[in-house]
Amino acid sequence: MKKVVFLMEPFSCPSCVKKIEGALSRAKGVQQVKVLFHSSKVRVEFDESSVEANELQQLIVQLGYPVLHQKVS
Repeated sequence: MKKVVFLMEPFSCPSCVKKIEGALSRAKGVQQVKVLFHSSKVRVEFDESSVEANELQQLIVQLGYPVLHQKVS
């Protein structure tokens, strides 16, 4: 199990949070998603044998939210 934190541009509304959480939680291999509205971060726990951090980043970008930085641990 790995964790990734995506640093995002500041979120403008709570619906952004729901949209990102919904999309990531449905992705294969994702165990937990937490969008931190005030710090503009997205934390994801995922199974690295099912999905890679870059694939999760692509999913967020496809929703229309640019990712500024990612940190995998």
